[in-house]
Amino acid sequence: MNIPAIIPNWINGRQQPSATGKTLDKISPATGEKLWQITASNDKDAAMAVDAARAAQAAWAATPGVQRGMILHKLVDLLLARQDEMASIVAAETGKSPKDALGETGGAAQLGLFYASEGQRLYGRTTTSGQPHRQAMTVRRPRGVAALIIAANTPIANVAWKVFPALVCGNTAVLKAAEDTPATAWFFGQLAQEAGLPDGVLNILQGLGPAAGEPLVNHPGVNVISFTGSSAVGKRIMEQAGPRLARISLELGGKNALVVCDDADLDNAVKWTVLSAFSNAGQRCAAASRILVFESVYDSFKAKLLEKTRQLKVGPADGDDFGPVINERQLAKMLAALDGARSRGARVLHGGTRPKRPGCYLEPTLLENVATGDPLSCEEMFGPIAALYPVKDFAEALSLTNDSPYGLTASIHTRNINRAMKFAELASVGVVTVNGGTFGSEPHMPFGGTRLSGNGTREPGTEALEVYSELKDVYLNLDPSQL
Repeated sequence: MNIPAIIPNWINGRQQPSATGKTLDKISPATGEKLWQITASNDKDAAMAVDAARAAQAAWAATPGVQRGMILHKLVDLLLARQDEMASIVAAETGKSPKDALGETGGAAQLGLFYASEGQRLYGRTTTSGQPHRQAMTVRRPRGVAALIIAANTPIANVAWKVFPALVCGNTAVLKAAEDTPATAWFFGQLAQEAGLPDGVLNILQGLGPAAGEPLVNHPGVNVISFTGSSAVGKRIMEQAGPRLARISLELGGKNALVVCDDADLDNAVKWTVLSAFSNAGQRCAAASRILVFESVYDSFKAKLLEKTRQLKVGPADGDDFGPVINERQLAKMLAALDGARSRGARVLHGGTRPKRPGCYLEPTLLENVATGDPLSCEEMFGPIAALYPVKDFAEALSLTNDSPYGLTASIHTRNINRAMKFAELASVGVVTVNGGTFGSEPHMPFGGTRLSGNGTREPGTEALEVYSELKDVYLNLDPSQL
């Protein structure tokens, strides 16, 4: 397929440059070469997109939910029919392997299928009334215009995560594409047009967050904001949009713990630690970056983990285990954090350096002797970096799991069902896995966290419908004389 030399916005069903005509370069994280340019949108472009969404919203909301779902089904079908093209764009923009990009695209289609089918299940409820000759019910209504702001780590999955539930509920949307993955969002917009989505229902804005995303957050015509990204930006969104009482959903960072108990299957624990810490170059909010290991098995586990880590291959091909991080800025931040941790006594067991090759690569990095209060223990790195921490027992492991400003996911490896269930009960996180990884969210399951990991909302699952719709009470008063 032909990708435009300058990736445009989609506004009201048409491809448009920015109001200023300015552009940005999109650099390949795998090679360092320029791929294409991006429309550098600003507040005028954001206002145009919101105006288009508002103009289209009433007609889209009046379209029965079943019909909205059928249009979204067509979009899923197109995504599946052209998944190789989508995956090639995802791979080019992120540097992940074609195999991983194709898997991500398939996952996005699976999520889209789930929400398209929700058009047949936008349930309200009927109930009893305390008054005679009266019936009571609730119906679900869209909120209006949704601003959807996404990250670049899993670009097509993130698009699907927000666009499908927002639209099936009857909202219109302005999607702020991640500046590092603009063509992924652009191609999705092309598929939406081919699927017959009415003009203005989905608008896609390119550009940087402060210039293009912030005007969306501040626009009084935006009724609901869904953001995936850093906790710092999430706080700023709350400060800006909170005073006007916009509905806000925040899926933010994580500093996730994976616990290895003394009765764990160490080989299985190593397998899932490697996947949790390093897959997708560690660019997951749910990545395991704190590995808490019982002292009695610490040395054995560390030896097995190091052996497996040394076998990992870094690169963009299907034979590689993970690719680059998304840009030079992110890589520089991680290298600085590692230098700081070393200066404070941390020991690098493996990695910690940038390979001598083009691209934004970092070797899989394992550390130990990192203080629990060190920035590297407390701040999300969003890269292939994990630290090992010896713990005496279950109580200390649970305490350290919860000793974090974040609360997104956690995992425990044990053969003891009592430990597993008590950990699931007491870990202060949104997702707990037993004998598996810290990442992974199925389309029908809610995902989200506590503290700096989010503001209590959940996406995906049917719980996401609460983000993008609201309930209206309806009372029917009957006249018994007319029976």
